[in-house]
Amino acid sequence: MKQKFTLQGKSLLFNVLFVVLNLTGLTCVVVGSHASFENYFLLLNFIGYLLIALSSAGIFIFSGRLLMANVSRVLVGALFIVSGLVKANDPIGFSYKLEEYFEDGALAYRIKEWFGAPGFSLEFLIEWALVISVVICIVEIVLGVLLLIGGKIKLVAYLMVGMLVFFTFLTWHTANCDNTKKFVDRDTYMLSDPIAAMKIESAKDSKDIRILSKTADKLVVEELKQPQCVDDCGCFGDAMKGSVGRSLTPKESLWKDIVLLYLVVWIFIAQWLIVPNTKKENLVFLVSSLVVTFFFSWVFGWYFPILFALVALIGALWIRKIGGVFFGNYFGSSLFVSGISAILVAYILSYEPLKDYRPYAIGSNLVEKMNDGIAGKYESVLVYVNKKTGEKKSFLSSSTAYTSSKIWEDKNWEYLEMTQKEIVAARIPSITDQFNPFLAANDLTAPELKLDFVNKTVQNASIKGLVMKDIVNNFTFNIAMSEFNTETYMPVSYAVLDTINMQDPSFTEISLKEYLVTVDRVIVLSAKNLVKANWTKVERYKSIFAESQKRGIPFVLITNANRMQINAFRKKHQFNVPVFLNDETELKAIARSNPSLLIFEKGTVKGKYPHRSTPTFEWLNKHVFTK
Repeated sequence: MKQKFTLQGKSLLFNVLFVVLNLTGLTCVVVGSHASFENYFLLLNFIGYLLIALSSAGIFIFSGRLLMANVSRVLVGALFIVSGLVKANDPIGFSYKLEEYFEDGALAYRIKEWFGAPGFSLEFLIEWALVISVVICIVEIVLGVLLLIGGKIKLVAYLMVGMLVFFTFLTWHTANCDNTKKFVDRDTYMLSDPIAAMKIESAKDSKDIRILSKTADKLVVEELKQPQCVDDCGCFGDAMKGSVGRSLTPKESLWKDIVLLYLVVWIFIAQWLIVPNTKKENLVFLVSSLVVTFFFSWVFGWYFPILFALVALIGALWIRKIGGVFFGNYFGSSLFVSGISAILVAYILSYEPLKDYRPYAIGSNLVEKMNDGIAGKYESVLVYVNKKTGEKKSFLSSSTAYTSSKIWEDKNWEYLEMTQKEIVAARIPSITDQFNPFLAANDLTAPELKLDFVNKTVQNASIKGLVMKDIVNNFTFNIAMSEFNTETYMPVSYAVLDTINMQDPSFTEISLKEYLVTVDRVIVLSAKNLVKANWTKVERYKSIFAESQKRGIPFVLITNANRMQINAFRKKHQFNVPVFLNDETELKAIARSNPSLLIFEKGTVKGKYPHRSTPTFEWLNKHVFTK
């Protein structure tokens, strides 16, 4: 007679114990592999692997696979929903991370290296990054819900194993990327491309560049390049950085995926034992998954996932019950979850993330964000080797153990090397020097000069000068008065025509950075791409600009554009707004909407509005401006 597997197996008590020991062993292995516990690496790993091995044997002997699989379903299902929602909360930000991986020297270099395919590239996926981002978000949420309600478990198990194998490979690549090594890359250029001429010229002197072939219109180049290492996998978007203060390190991300893969393997092993939930089981899975969701929501400081998970789970079960012939199944449940996820993503793409984890979120003080970095602390480690046995000993250079050992006096030991040990991990500030709206002094126009700050800066950069005439060559020129001397400018060759106020030659550009974080109030229009921005609300912006001028409130546009594009924008929209430039990467972090309106008051972000919900000046004056 075929054995019937139940939740309790041969002994509920023993199986619960084995599951707890198994998860405890898994925790020991993960903790023991962290740099903070390196002194206990062997002990924790020995205990961890021993517990995993013994408890796994017990689970199989006492038929506890179903219990272990159900616990894994709760943990993985809830985490997939939260992880998918965190990405869905900022699909554009996640797409930026995907674009980094699709760059030719990033993920593709592994394929080039392993399979000897120097021409392989993933760059064609860059234009699809946002679509891929949205699909991954929705798929994660749907799989998480199906896992919890017991729908299509075999298909879900295969999909999850496949996804996690890929994600584990991705985080392994990130954790082990070495940007000091080189790989062979092969590119094809049209001869009309200026880069082709540069490559031909560079190949004459560089051993890293080799011309493979040259035809009438094409050039094939083989080149040694360094990998583009991604330092953050983007697994939880900006959520951890914005809530905990830092993202997972590449190694921590790898271990996170290994743990998830391990749990999913248990589900895969038990997929034939799992059947659709009963009403009682649905209640148990609902409550337990919400508890896990609550924990992760607490970590991320965002409790919307609890509400969404509740709606998704109950809605999926409800559709299955009343969906009829076509939707009264797990296909209908998946369609419902996909639908509400797609609506959420569409709303966010139209506006801004529901929860803004970036340093430019409403309420953020920019000065604090510029100074919240941590300087790394490192200490020298001295390594000695035994001449006879080859044994190595390491000492912190400042430790009493080193000074008391007097190992340098022992003729059996010799100094080998000095390395650096990280005592306190460095952390760059949330807002780096990439935030620096500026404009070249030669590019200042009337709209910029109307700003008091700019006008005063230009005046302060004014110095006394002289109008000189070169008598011999018959032309005039200006010099700083401090540069004038009769030895260089002899009276027989040069004549002083007049004294003037002139611009200090050292004054080459003006930066708004300090001004923006200290001024009482300023309105900032951010456009990460001036040409591609949606200017359907330009009349509203012009109205706010006009009213702000009347009230003496500075208004600036910060973008990434050239002078020709700025002039064309002003002419097309008749919008003579002061324009300053900033790196596009930072503009992407300031706002996802292109354009977006922000209000700064003494360095604090008081308001942030995507173009589709741009308020009137009167509304800002009533609801945002500090009286």
